Amino acid sequence: MIHMIQNAKDQVLALTNAAYEAAVAAGKLPADVAVRANVEIPKDTANGDYTTTFALAAAKAMKKSPREIAGVLLENMNLEGSYFASAEIAGAGFLNFRLAEKWYRDVLAAVESEGEAYGRSDTLKGQRIMVEFVSANPTGPMHMGNARGGVLGDTLASVLEAAGADVWREFYVNDAGNQIEKFASSLEARYLQIILGEEAVPFPEDGYHGDDIKELAQAFYEQYGEQYKDADTASRHAALAKFGLERNIPKMKSDLQRYKIEYDQWFFESTLHESGYVAETVDKLTEMGWTYEKEGALWLATSRILAENYRKAGKSEKDIEKLDLKDDVLRRANGFYTYFAADIAYHRNKFEKRGFDKVINVWGADHHGHVARLKGAMDALGLDGTHRLDIVLMQLVKLLRDGEVVRMSKRTGKAISLSDLLDEVPVDAARWFFNAKPDTQMDFDLGLAVREDSENPIYYVEYAHARICSVLRNLAAEGYSVPAMADVDMSLLSGETEIALIKQISQFCEELRLAARDYDPSHINRYLVELAGCFHRFYTACRIKGEAPAVLAARLKLADTTRSVLKNGLALLGVDAPEKM
Repeated sequence: MIHMIQNAKDQVLALTNAAYEAAVAAGKLPADVAVRANVEIPKDTANGDYTTTFALAAAKAMKKSPREIAGVLLENMNLEGSYFASAEIAGAGFLNFRLAEKWYRDVLAAVESEGEAYGRSDTLKGQRIMVEFVSANPTGPMHMGNARGGVLGDTLASVLEAAGADVWREFYVNDAGNQIEKFASSLEARYLQIILGEEAVPFPEDGYHGDDIKELAQAFYEQYGEQYKDADTASRHAALAKFGLERNIPKMKSDLQRYKIEYDQWFFESTLHESGYVAETVDKLTEMGWTYEKEGALWLATSRILAENYRKAGKSEKDIEKLDLKDDVLRRANGFYTYFAADIAYHRNKFEKRGFDKVINVWGADHHGHVARLKGAMDALGLDGTHRLDIVLMQLVKLLRDGEVVRMSKRTGKAISLSDLLDEVPVDAARWFFNAKPDTQMDFDLGLAVREDSENPIYYVEYAHARICSVLRNLAAEGYSVPAMADVDMSLLSGETEIALIKQISQFCEELRLAARDYDPSHINRYLVELAGCFHRFYTACRIKGEAPAVLAARLKLADTTRSVLKNGLALLGVDAPEKM
């Protein structure tokens, strides 16, 4: 929980405020001026390590120039015992601060004291957050979108846990509704074709045409023969759907476990219907005045709900009208509830019954139109979906091999499934590459993912960790062990690459914070690549073995600290940190 970048920023503010109070006491600056100033890290380190806009922000109220204010502040500033060696005026009145040895020491000491906990915080402590991800239809193999959603959901959950939240991972199994009926009809056609011939039984136009359906139908036939040939349609459909789901769902679970994904719960849509919870939820919406009947169906007044939300957000009636908002069917004229009705009930269950403070769903970008509707339904139920339900939309995945688009598995000749992908690419590589920024379309290069050179980012990062482990082993064999910080002479770590490496180590806490804030765990990927690069540059410029004992000890400590942070970052991504490569 030691965030050295934030500690430095806080100290800049404290030092500046103390200088202002001293200047007021000396009669040099006017009293009781409230100043809201920022502290930033300059892009160019030539301008210092940290800078504050205090003088610029105070200029109008104090009726003095920013540079005059900054000069008075400097005269009254005491840096003794702080994280800063010096401060200076720059530009229009910026105050720039340069870090002292004490700060660099405390960065390494923080990693030493916190170990595997380094980078973690209690920012989200007390919050119960559900992350629902993948939730693929159990009617066929998982595809590349599911592969990407799986990693994004799992790593996001890990990042939120690192930020102190109590996180629950969930898979929603759509084992009811139209897609299951379509699944059963498809299996039925293939089953009867086995018995009667393909020409004798037409296949449903909107059915599932994959080879997996043929394989399931064949397995069903091998187990039951012609037992269901003359059964009534409902009985045959029920048997086929049950048979197919009992084989598909365990396969999904095993594929995801192979992918290093474990869920706290697999939640079945059918339980919402069987328990009457869907009907109860729809009745509640009706009681609250949010539904109406039309042509025998029951509708949710989605347009009215969303219009009210947009008005609260400040949209004009003219702008709302342009949105052409639509209502949604909850219960069809035949008495069956829609998928949307079940989805509303499911999310009500998350908030009202299970008490999650926040719910995050990872969806494909094609679900964009569903976001506002579901949030609105939660608002209508009084569950504040606007603020408590968040949706991470991820873009499509394009598979490439040597620059060419890949659609089929070389092994099976079928569309590449998650299982096929993991047969071709190491799990860690798949997890790394799929943890890309969610809102960008990604190109997954199968060739790059297995390359063992610096062009492959995961190899580059893992190699840095293995390289450090090799250094540690070799020096341990010669009797050198990693020293405690108390025994390290920090003045010996003053080279450009050493300073850059320590600063990058300190950045881990900030990148974790941003990853949790932005729901974007790819912050960690980018950070680790830069950390590995900083280490490789340090190791090229600074010898360890063969140096004077004090220098060797200091650089060995720096290398081991880097190793620890690399390991922590890779663990968040669910990726191994190899000790040998």
